Amino acid sequence: MREVVIDIKNLKKTFGKFTAVDGISFNIEKGEIFGLLGPNGSGKSTTIRMLCGVVTPTEGTGNIFGFNLLEDTEAIKSRIGYMSQHFSLYGDLTVLENMYFYGQIFGMKKNEIKEKSVSLIAMAALEGKENALARTLSGGQKQRLSLSCALIHDPTLLVLDEPTAGVDPVSRRAFWETIIRLSTEGVTILVTTHYMDEAEVCDRIGFIYKGNIISIDTPEGHYKNTGFDNLEDIFIKYELENTKNSEIMSYKKMKASIRGDRYE
Repeated sequence: MREVVIDIKNLKKTFGKFTAVDGISFNIEKGEIFGLLGPNGSGKSTTIRMLCGVVTPTEGTGNIFGFNLLEDTEAIKSRIGYMSQHFSLYGDLTVLENMYFYGQIFGMKKNEIKEKSVSLIAMAALEGKENALARTLSGGQKQRLSLSCALIHDPTLLVLDEPTAGVDPVSRRAFWETIIRLSTEGVTILVTTHYMDEAEVCDRIGFIYKGNIISIDTPEGHYKNTGFDNLEDIFIKYELENTKNSEIMSYKKMKASIRGDRYE
């Protein structure tokens, strides 16, 4: 059994009368790829912001790598690498300048950044692009640069918030190969995604809806418990159950139902 490095209990966040996250509890083991899945507005981003120390929980407790979630926010932040779905680097800085900028934010020395950037450039397949402005890169290259900047300070937790949105399938596949390798090296991964083929890579998946975690299990465990053989149908099942709808249709069945059997 692997070491539990993230342990969250009864975490809650309210904004006025609105409850964004409603007392969720979960844990993540070292080197685990943990997926947090749910529709827009389900509480995924708020949960991530609490774990990253950006938003203070209204209630609940938690420990991340031995640090108290409520009291040791700066220590936690220094151990997290964060990557969002939006390209958030500086387009008018070069690839290397972006890496230096983020390295300095984490207090790294120039020689440390220089040494680390060499391996990250190779990992991201950005050789020859070191002096290119970030805004001139392709979508896949921007994504790999964002990941490199998130990894510049050797974080022990990598938080990925829909990191491959809008990226082509080949780039998505290459990105996930890198993530899997990082997990084997002991980096813990917390990821949100709307791509269910990506979610199948996760060791465990928590489904969240309206601020509540409905179920946590391995992909295979979810299949067994629901009777479905894919995560997309399970995702839809949980949402339909919570909106008092019932029928889950494949796209092919949906087309036949709307257009008529002659289109099957």
